[in-house]
Amino acid sequence: MSGDLPVSTTATTVAGVPRAGGSGRLGAHTVSRVGFGAMQLPRLHGDRGAAVALLRRLLELGVDHVDTAQFYGAGLVNELIGEALRPEDGVLIVSKVGAEPDPAGPHPLRAAQRPEQLRAGVEANLRTLGVEQVPVVNLRRMDTGPGLRAQGDQLVALDDQLAVLTALRDEGKIGAVGLSNVTLEALRQALPVGLACVQNAYSLVAREDEEMLALCAAEDIAWVPYFPLGSAFPGLPKVTDEPAVRAAAEELGATPAQVGLAWLLRHDPHVLLIPGTANAAHLEANVAAGALALSEAALTALDAVPTRSGPVTGA
Repeated sequence: MSGDLPVSTTATTVAGVPRAGGSGRLGAHTVSRVGFGAMQLPRLHGDRGAAVALLRRLLELGVDHVDTAQFYGAGLVNELIGEALRPEDGVLIVSKVGAEPDPAGPHPLRAAQRPEQLRAGVEANLRTLGVEQVPVVNLRRMDTGPGLRAQGDQLVALDDQLAVLTALRDEGKIGAVGLSNVTLEALRQALPVGLACVQNAYSLVAREDEEMLALCAAEDIAWVPYFPLGSAFPGLPKVTDEPAVRAAAEELGATPAQVGLAWLLRHDPHVLLIPGTANAAHLEANVAAGALALSEAALTALDAVPTRSGPVTGA
């Protein structure tokens, strides 16, 4: 994938196929509301052809929004995307900075929050994707929540981080700025920058950020939840375990996971999904969730499911 990635058009199709889940807005771009999170692609590191084929399958399913990061597979995922997707495909690539691989450390990732590290992360994304501009780059903050946390010189003021990202935007190396893993206060602080999207952990069973979603809707900022089916950490609540979800799935002849994704799409039009997988059948099931029609009775029951977990973090 060489050169600039084109801005997605306002057309309702991708390569002649209806957009998965319909059309939504992400900054200046019109995209499929069901996108693809590429974090699991390193599972196919031994079969590059299968990984490329999976990415090409996105176009056949009407998906034109891919979420990635340089630190996914230490650059492998970006290289696969660069190999599989061409500029003329019109796929919106959204990446993120704020972490870097740490293969010798206690965790696979470490914080990379300092301004010079954010700049280096953008440069690495440009190189591995093979583009002159990354259309959207999310700043992945690490000052809140459990899991990987910034310490010492990695505790950086948000304004300093936004300054380097807006400079990179002015230089044309990124097209738009987004945030990931942020508090409501941080979102409010960053609004003057002009944000394209916010990525936070959010699902039917983890709705602590409802006020943040409302603010994004008011500001026309895309809300892109990670962990859309509940926490990936063992022992924490999962959407697919909820009786109301299972009942709706049985009624529709769908899976509980599809119901959880469909609820997110119905909950607010600013929601865009990026479920991830390394399996073609699972990809097709995720896309099919975008066409699932939940009854009013099912929606009422799902809306009544209480929040069951505290905020969690993810990459």
